[in-house]
Amino acid sequence: MTTDPQYIQFILDGRTITAEAGRNLVDVARENGVSIPTLCYFQHHDPPLGTCRACTCRINGKHGVACTEKVRAGLEVEINAPDLLDLRKAMVEMMFAEGNHFCPACEKSGACDLQHVAYQMEIAGSRFPHLFEDRLIDYTPRRMVLEHNRCIKCRRCVEEVFTDDGKRVFAYLHRGNDTVVGIDYEQEARLSEESALAAMQLCPTGAIILRGVNRTEPFGDRPFDRQDAETPAPEKAPHAPPPASPVAPPAKKRIATASLAGCFGCHMSMLDFDTDLLDVIELVSLDKSPLTDIKQFSGRCDLGIIEGGCCNEDNVHTLRLFREHCDILVALGECAIWGGLPAMRNTVSLQECLEEAYLFSPTTPAAEATIPHDIELPKLLDKVYACQEVVRIDYLIPGCPPSPEHIWKVIRNLLLGEHNQVSYQEFKYD
Repeated sequence: MTTDPQYIQFILDGRTITAEAGRNLVDVARENGVSIPTLCYFQHHDPPLGTCRACTCRINGKHGVACTEKVRAGLEVEINAPDLLDLRKAMVEMMFAEGNHFCPACEKSGACDLQHVAYQMEIAGSRFPHLFEDRLIDYTPRRMVLEHNRCIKCRRCVEEVFTDDGKRVFAYLHRGNDTVVGIDYEQEARLSEESALAAMQLCPTGAIILRGVNRTEPFGDRPFDRQDAETPAPEKAPHAPPPASPVAPPAKKRIATASLAGCFGCHMSMLDFDTDLLDVIELVSLDKSPLTDIKQFSGRCDLGIIEGGCCNEDNVHTLRLFREHCDILVALGECAIWGGLPAMRNTVSLQECLEEAYLFSPTTPAAEATIPHDIELPKLLDKVYACQEVVRIDYLIPGCPPSPEHIWKVIRNLLLGEHNQVSYQEFKYD
């Protein structure tokens, strides 16, 4: 004999919701059009892990994680209050700052849950300085590579990956800040091909990679390139709110650009405006820029666009000049926002980098092994710095490079007071 489910009512962001008692709050919220970000939650795992804290909300007046909460009568839940939205963003930003998530060089980019949640939250950069820790990359397993720089310790692999006869493959080692995910090499070797692949897909970041397995798909076809049903359409272009009372510009706006420690790819993306370049010419004039080869500022600029981070003293000098001469300063691309691929050297000392490049390189003849030193060479900094670590930056445009549509929409919003929306598909880190 079966009994009908017991239905209760509870309050979700001020709305009265009717749901079956005892169901997970995350599932019920999503069914009612409220998306709660999660990085460790599995519907079939009970009790839930509750490790990532990305689903923090207010439950009956106190902060708690939604994934460990079951709906019941008398429950009052706040999810989308401004302070909670900022708190969850801070949680995700800290995950990026504490790990070395070089999205453009990561095999999981486009299929990474952490990346996807950050897109949903419209995170362009982290308010916290990146640590650039040099953590272990474990190449010992027979088929897997365990990249601890990307691990967010969600515990998914520990609780979900088993051999066919039920033996654990992963486990937590140590405690507190020293906690790491360890792997049983013997049991890893006994995993079936299907289970090993499932482990890689299970990981919310690129911490578990299989040797010789390339799951790369074309841009636009990757799992998180498309806007999914639970991603709300942005109400405005991220990080570029228009002025409160926009007015038509009386004259062309003046723009200056610079490329620091980067690859010039962001400037190439700007040139990919195609026919929109005709609109650009009508609306703006380029001042100091590698696109015009103008070396000095000819006057004050409405907008400055900086590509690349700061790796030497000349970069710092140029960046400070742009801050001094530009009303609005925009960091364009991953390198400008937090160092990008050049910042991969931040995990080791400058001395080690120079020795590896000039003394121990297999292509350097022994007789020529010397580290260049000349007064004409700009002095290298101890690490690659993000632009906002050196001067105040007004807006961030992420991407490697950002799409021309994203760049152009933000420029028009900033200079002309328009309300162009930057879509989910245009907001990318790679």
